[in-house]
Amino acid sequence: MVTTQMWSVVIPVKRPEFAKTRLADAVGAMRPEVARAFAADTVAAAVECPLVERVVVVTDDAAAADETERLGAEVVADTPDAGLNAALRHGAETVRARHGSAAVATLSADLPSLRPDELRRVLVAATAHAVSFVADASGIGTTLYASAPGATFMPRFGGRSRAAHRADGAVELDLDDVPSVRRDIDTAIDLWDAERLGLGPRTTAVMGRLDAAS
Repeated sequence: MVTTQMWSVVIPVKRPEFAKTRLADAVGAMRPEVARAFAADTVAAAVECPLVERVVVVTDDAAAADETERLGAEVVADTPDAGLNAALRHGAETVRARHGSAAVATLSADLPSLRPDELRRVLVAATAHAVSFVADASGIGTTLYASAPGATFMPRFGGRSRAAHRADGAVELDLDDVPSVRRDIDTAIDLWDAERLGLGPRTTAVMGRLDAAS
């Protein structure tokens, strides 16, 4: 009998003063709201993915914690408070302390176009490797990093993380037809491209309010 590998997904959500600073010119004072909407749509899509057993959000943002809990995520405080990769390791360690040698993946929190079935296809592919990742749409960064049960969890997000993950021996999952998994948002152009793919409902609502105010 073939057993389907289930995954725990860790999603880091920054405090609003640090989130999506490069979007400030495009979204102005609504930047914290926009960042929280990105995160909520990412969490909602992950929760709906049939291969995701649990979603763990690592954050010190009370508003984001409340919303993602309502969506079905578990929330863990960012007690290391030492940057993105430390937060991700803390989330993975929390999962494995509670649930044994679980398969753990991490997603960027700025994937507002994420589709559950595209995430499912990526996680199916990740099952074949000890450690793997998906590069972002620019081919420079990373949007998903996955560690099989018992495998090392050592993400290298930030800067040229695609090259850093490859140098560490992680397998790049170069799949077709998973654009929503790759489309993270750093700039106004990225946001336009995500709109082309189709934004999640929370981001759509926030962008509607932004358009009405401008």
